[in-house]
Amino acid sequence: MKQVVQNYKSGELALLDVPAPGCKPGGVLVRSAFSLISTGTEMMKVSEAGMSMLGKARSRPDQVAKVVQSVAANGVPATYRKVMGKLDSYTPLGYSLCGVVEQVGAGIDDVKVGDVVACAGNEHALHAELNWVPKNLYVPVPDGVAPRHAAFGTVGSIALQGVRQGESRLGEVALVIGLGLIGQLVTQLLNASGVRVVGVDPDPARCELAERLGAAACGDPGSASVESAVAELTGGMGVDQVYLAAGGSSNQPVELAARLCRDRGRVIDIGKCRLDLPWNAYYEKELDVRFSRSYGPGRYDPEYELQGRDYPVGYVRWTERRNLGCFLDLIARGSVDVEPLVSHVADFEDAVETYRRLEEGELKAVAVLFRYAAEDAPAVEAPEVAVPKVPELPRPSGRTAPARRSGPVRLAFVGAGNYASSMLLPHLTGRDGVELSTVVTTTALSAANAQRKFGFGKATTDLDAALGDPAVDAVFVVTRHSSHAELTRRALLAGKAVFVEKPLALTEEELASVLAAVEESGNDRIQVGFNRRFAPLLREARELFGDRTGPASLRYLVNAGRLDHGSWYLRQDTEGSRFAGEGGHFVDTASWLLGADPVSVYAVAPAGNEDLQIVLGYPDGSTATISYVTSGPSSFPKETLDLIADGKVLRLDDFTRASVYDGRRRQWVGSRLPKARDKGQNAELAAFVRAVRTGGPMPVPLESLAATTTATLAVRTALASGVPVTLAGAR
Repeated sequence: MKQVVQNYKSGELALLDVPAPGCKPGGVLVRSAFSLISTGTEMMKVSEAGMSMLGKARSRPDQVAKVVQSVAANGVPATYRKVMGKLDSYTPLGYSLCGVVEQVGAGIDDVKVGDVVACAGNEHALHAELNWVPKNLYVPVPDGVAPRHAAFGTVGSIALQGVRQGESRLGEVALVIGLGLIGQLVTQLLNASGVRVVGVDPDPARCELAERLGAAACGDPGSASVESAVAELTGGMGVDQVYLAAGGSSNQPVELAARLCRDRGRVIDIGKCRLDLPWNAYYEKELDVRFSRSYGPGRYDPEYELQGRDYPVGYVRWTERRNLGCFLDLIARGSVDVEPLVSHVADFEDAVETYRRLEEGELKAVAVLFRYAAEDAPAVEAPEVAVPKVPELPRPSGRTAPARRSGPVRLAFVGAGNYASSMLLPHLTGRDGVELSTVVTTTALSAANAQRKFGFGKATTDLDAALGDPAVDAVFVVTRHSSHAELTRRALLAGKAVFVEKPLALTEEELASVLAAVEESGNDRIQVGFNRRFAPLLREARELFGDRTGPASLRYLVNAGRLDHGSWYLRQDTEGSRFAGEGGHFVDTASWLLGADPVSVYAVAPAGNEDLQIVLGYPDGSTATISYVTSGPSSFPKETLDLIADGKVLRLDDFTRASVYDGRRRQWVGSRLPKARDKGQNAELAAFVRAVRTGGPMPVPLESLAATTTATLAVRTALASGVPVTLAGAR
């Protein structure tokens, strides 16, 4: 299928061929009929992409701050790869459309194939021929509403939510600053609510349009006519509410709002304009400044948007979905008329040219629609990826020895997110003896991005295609934590070697299912992404430290830091605890240094925060204490480690410096100067590829991978019980 995309680094716009999305549970697959270009938000994004790197940095200081933090935690090379990977990727455009339901996912019973729906969301209602849309981001289109009008549903919901935030009342007077698409819709909604509207915009054509659609008066922000209209309509008191629907860097809108608003009036920000509030003016009138967050309650809540968990109507009357339905009902009843806002309708094939004309000012428009193929076009069968079935496999009578590969090792990646794109794939691209065969992702554009950047032979959203491809030798599972165990199990049963990023499993039951798949298939070709044991600096330090004769004491401080609000790592109900997700790294490193698997786990956590103190016991009496803290400053190194035994100390400072004390002197590994941070991903991948090619043993024995996972999961039990947990079957 085709989709409109933009490269944020170069500013290039393209109509790209991408894999069709699959129809997952909890949503529907929609074939687009019309999609709407937001001439405000979208064109701002398009223009920003055309800026220089310095211009981009100035426009997004929040992202610059994140880059600085990433440099402190991960080093310059890793941060550079991550940032460039994000910038040099195609990103989607669009967030408001109308289309026809082509497939219905499991759990959906409110629409059927052939129904017309309006869809919302900048990840789900894209300028693309097909979109998968979750339940709370689509609504059926009422009878009598044309699909081209229903395509306004999302921007209509944004305007409607802004009006709700203003708490308008019959007989009030409102000032709408900015008469673009949102401002025009706000004007109509206020007029339908019995509120008289004065509009402000420097474009005379937009002022004339707003007056035709119900505004009492409109004019240029600098003209005396606006102040005269406000004085006449309010008896000199000032307007009851001001809606900021303008964009740009001028502070004029907020200054005008203060001048024309009445005492204790309301100012509602809907657009993205400068907000340097003049303190005296806002203080003296005690103005109530409010923000309107997009389509309404539910926006930015993944449980609402992705998992379909609605809010009780008794507590949240108007949600994203209810606003979307309400706006379409207003169109159906004739209370809102969007047809006069349609400045241009373009065929979808002309999308790139349409954006060019808008950006260069050749096309003056309030709203532009893309028109797709006729609604009666033949349906295209799209693959389902949600619950792929693994073919029945014969049960072998024991584990089979893998054969040596004569050609390149052919790899399939399931998932191509930030970690895969910045820390794994750059080490595999162009590597001798490796062929990147297939990339599988849940979204079409991410698969196309990975194919373009890393040279995969095929890009798809069909997991079965990769697992059933006899040409694929090994599968990389680099998805969210909750899917690791199941995807690993399926890949093992399909006879593939598997590299799965940590964690291997989030529960004991998931770990058991993976081990059962090994027994059923006889396939134990598995590696978990515990890369730190492969770090060159740490391996050199261990060799310099030498063998030990007595028990050791190991201290590992992990300054994990706090996660950004909304991070999927925080979804403990689906993704497990944070330590369950990444703690295996540190358990594995400690066990490798001590040369054994743990036999006991004890854990405590201070009340009121997420910091953990974990003590691992080993067969020879050695102990490893892992301090996993989230409350430390980002300026402090992320990982420091000390190993003490036989009168010697091994010291590791965040994978940049290492040294060994032997009682008489300190020996630096390499030199005392910091090295580039290398946590071992490249060496780990080389070892895995070599094992697959030669048929030799996996880099880490399966028993050790299982023991590390068991110990990591036992932390939860130890915290709950308050006593050490003895690990069953520990060696």
